[in-house]
Amino acid sequence: MRRIYAAMEEELLVVEGVESPRTERRLDDRKPRCLAADPLRPELIYCGTADRGLWRSTDAGDSWEPVGEGITHANVTAVAVSAAERTDGRGVVYAGTEPSTLFRSEDGGGSWRELEAMRRLPSFPEWSFPPKPETSHVRWISTDPAVPGRLFVCIEAGALIRSYDGGETWVDRVSEGPLDTHTLAVREDAPGRLYSAAGDGFFAEGGGYLESPDGGDTWERHPEGLTHHYLWGLAVDPQDPNTVLISASSSPMQAHSAGAAESTVYRREDGGPWQEVRGGLPDTEGTIASVLDAAEPGVFYALNNHGLYRSPDAGKNWERLDVSWPERYLRQHPQALLVTEDVQ
Repeated sequence: MRRIYAAMEEELLVVEGVESPRTERRLDDRKPRCLAADPLRPELIYCGTADRGLWRSTDAGDSWEPVGEGITHANVTAVAVSAAERTDGRGVVYAGTEPSTLFRSEDGGGSWRELEAMRRLPSFPEWSFPPKPETSHVRWISTDPAVPGRLFVCIEAGALIRSYDGGETWVDRVSEGPLDTHTLAVREDAPGRLYSAAGDGFFAEGGGYLESPDGGDTWERHPEGLTHHYLWGLAVDPQDPNTVLISASSSPMQAHSAGAAESTVYRREDGGPWQEVRGGLPDTEGTIASVLDAAEPGVFYALNNHGLYRSPDAGKNWERLDVSWPERYLRQHPQALLVTEDVQ
C-alpha cells in the first residue's frame, strides 16, 4: 500500500493509503525538515530534523533511529539517496546542513564524511540566507538517477552547484543560473534536463521558474502565464517530463507566514504557458505555499496548512484526503512531503 510522509513543524505524519487513509504520528517534537526514500527500497526512509540530526526508518516509517553520527551540524536541511550509486543494496546517501555543509554515507547512514571541497568553491563566501544573513544552508539535493556520482546541490541562498564524482570536486554556479532554488527536479527519462522552482523571481526579472537542457551549463526562464513569481514547490509527472506543477506566491512573506499567507498552484503542459489550478484546493488567501510530490503516473500530491491533497488527473483537479487535521496545523508551515512506491 502506498505511503505518504508529511513533515509538519513538530512531527511527521505517516499516511497509509488514499481511499480510507490511516495516519500515525512519528518523530514527535523532532521538528522534521526534509525527507528522502531509497528509490529501490521504498521502506528505507531518511528524515532530517532541526537540531536533532538525521533519522532513518527501515520499516516504512513505523519506527525510527538516529543515524547522524559524523554529521557535525544538528540542523539537517536536505537529504537525498542515489539510485545510481549503491553499496550492499543501499543507495549512497547525501545530507546537507545549516550552516552549508554536505556529507556522504556509503553504508545507509552508519558513517559519514564531509565533502569538504564544496566549501572551497569561489562563490562560498557570498552564500547568505536573508533572514539569518550570517549563515546559509543546503536547501535541496538532487542525484541523477542514471549517472553515478552526478549530483546537484541548491544553496539557500546563493548557488546551484554540481558534482560529477560524488562530491569530491565541484562546478560552481553559472551566471544565468538560479541563486535561490527551493526545489529541483532531475529526470531519468529526460537526460540533462533540470527543473528549478526558485525565489529568484521575487528580485530578478523573468520569474522564478528556470530550466536547463544541458545539466546546468545554461538556463532559460519560463514566466509565461505566471502572475506570482516567488516559487516554492515543484513536481513533474512521472510519465511525462513535460507536465510540471509549481506552487507560488508574490513574496516570501505570503509564501511562508500564516498571518499573511496567500499562495496558489500552477500547471504547465507541453511547454505552453502556466495555468493556475484551483479546483479542489483551498482558497489562495490564508494558504501557505504547498509542498508538492508525484510518485505515480498522472497523480500529484500537495501539502499545505489546510491539509493533504491529491490530484488523479495530472494536477488539473484536486481532492482533500481524509486525514485528521488538528486546528494547530492551520497555523503551521509544512516542511516536506514524500510519496513512495507501494510498500508491501
